[in-house]
Amino acid sequence: MTAKSQQKTDFIDLQRPLTDHLSLFNNIQINLSGVERRVNSLVGRRSVKNEEQVAWMLRAISCIDLTTLAGDDTPGRVARLCHKAKSPLRSDLLKQLGFEDGELTTGAVCVYHAMVPSAYEILKATNIPIAAVSTGFPAGLAPTETKLREIELSVQAGATEIDIVITRAHVLTQNWQALYDEIKAFKQACGKAHMKAIIATGELGSLSNVAKASMVAMLAGSDFIKTSTGMESTNANRVVTLVMLRMIREFYQLTGKKIGFKPAGGIRTAKEAINYLIMIKEELGNDWLHADLFRFGASALLTDLEKQIEYHLTNRYSADHRHSIA
Repeated sequence: MTAKSQQKTDFIDLQRPLTDHLSLFNNIQINLSGVERRVNSLVGRRSVKNEEQVAWMLRAISCIDLTTLAGDDTPGRVARLCHKAKSPLRSDLLKQLGFEDGELTTGAVCVYHAMVPSAYEILKATNIPIAAVSTGFPAGLAPTETKLREIELSVQAGATEIDIVITRAHVLTQNWQALYDEIKAFKQACGKAHMKAIIATGELGSLSNVAKASMVAMLAGSDFIKTSTGMESTNANRVVTLVMLRMIREFYQLTGKKIGFKPAGGIRTAKEAINYLIMIKEELGNDWLHADLFRFGASALLTDLEKQIEYHLTNRYSADHRHSIA
């Protein structure tokens, strides 16, 4: 059964303490071979026809959190990123596709807290969200007071989305109450800003821990769950994606609440992006094929999407230097 077809109305009460919901995740066990079979079947038996590929690639562009998280980020680099978010495809390609300038944008721009004011100056007159990574990103080992203050300052500076990182030790020691309390405090600090909880899947030790951490994050109020910081040794892949999507589906069936999903790190090609979108469609349904419930955490991905779209329109590939984010 897909989440979209679920008609259950006797939902659990999210206002009740975590101890009332322990059964939702304490007994979770993941069959790795079963997960791998499902992933392979989705990729193997679902293909996109040539004439449909451009539409899927355009959808992928609209769901990108265009990201720069480098130690040498500057206001100029962030400004360039923001202008690219506003116009992710060249105007001549847009016209061939029937779009007007400004009609297609990326899903958001994602930057460090220090770069939020620079992004805000460029994007304040648009509907493009500004996402700030926070809470001691990427390790998440700053003092709690520092983490909470960083969230508050990012929101004050103009961030409308906050990507928080969890304390991995809470998961590795099975301290679910501490994880729940931490994420709930982060959510309160976010105020009206949407919160994406970065699960850091490559550092949790097992798929069962990934599933349990995902469920706790959603119970604590996360609007999105996100695979990784993009800086771990193992970032987004389709196996952890399927596990997290199944948790989102289960949570929706239990609560009636739709939680978004963001794979981040290592997704660089149009083909990979389409495979992820197919997984979203098959596992969660069409409602999740929009930026309010699905994002790619990426920057290099946009370059390949733009090149592939140009190839479909002109039957030739363009050089990397023609793309401003190459």
